[in-house]
Amino acid sequence: MHYRTLGSTGLEVSVVGFGTWQFGGEWGMEFDQPTVDAMFDEARACGINLIDTAECYGDHTSERLIGGAIARDREKWIVATKFGHKFFEPFKREERITPTQVVEQLEDSLRALRTDYVDLLQFHSLGDEQFRTEGLWETLAQEKAKGKVRHLGISIGWNGNITQTRAAPEVGAEVIQVVYNRLDRKPEEEVLPACRQLRLGVLARVPLASGFLSGKYRPGASFPANDVREVWMKNRRDETLREVERIACEEVPEGVDMAQWALAWCLRNPAVTSVIPGCKSVEQVRSNAAAANLLAGG
Repeated sequence: MHYRTLGSTGLEVSVVGFGTWQFGGEWGMEFDQPTVDAMFDEARACGINLIDTAECYGDHTSERLIGGAIARDREKWIVATKFGHKFFEPFKREERITPTQVVEQLEDSLRALRTDYVDLLQFHSLGDEQFRTEGLWETLAQEKAKGKVRHLGISIGWNGNITQTRAAPEVGAEVIQVVYNRLDRKPEEEVLPACRQLRLGVLARVPLASGFLSGKYRPGASFPANDVREVWMKNRRDETLREVERIACEEVPEGVDMAQWALAWCLRNPAVTSVIPGCKSVEQVRSNAAAANLLAGG
């Protein structure tokens, strides 16, 4: 495993992190504590130390599973979570963005994670109006001063949102999370250059394009009814998978695992600190971590 400094935070994070939306039950599979524990045991063995989760991956469900898995060595992990939504049922959320609501969410997250602080608390993919909620960032600064939050970040909902990216230093945020992968290069236009200029850490989410860049699926593939790829991505799925086939044929070196190639592809951009792919098994944790081996010189 290789490690990079996350912007100006001083945090040394593994270049391959552990994305955990799947633990909330919206990716066609339910998880129990023993399964998650085994996955985190593998992450430890592989040198992964960065976890990305959120309040609305289930009703703090993902956070609770993570809390159980890392309780014995919490101090060794960089835990990033988010705020701004309330989970009601699969694929349905309600915004919760007032200062009072955000503090309540933070407290709920800390209880679920079995910790008294989070390393990174991120504004969760909301619009510019919500970003400017009166008192929001002042309240977050107070929570940071209390030691409940070590650093602040912004998970931008639209991957071309240069407004929130450039405003990060003004609100005390040091990290940008953005959708970035071989199929979606929009951040290269403005967001990633701005992050380098402003010395912001970058977490690339959806680096495997919701699993499509794993190379496992072909046009015509279908998914379980409770899988986000069946609910939100059905209309463009075959077109996306045809492009994946082209990339696999023309760009992925022979003998190289496509998923590992796709993660390393993101990490070769000098603005990107870490990728945060999801995973559903011990084997996928191990495979994701192995993408670091494709980085020459780290």
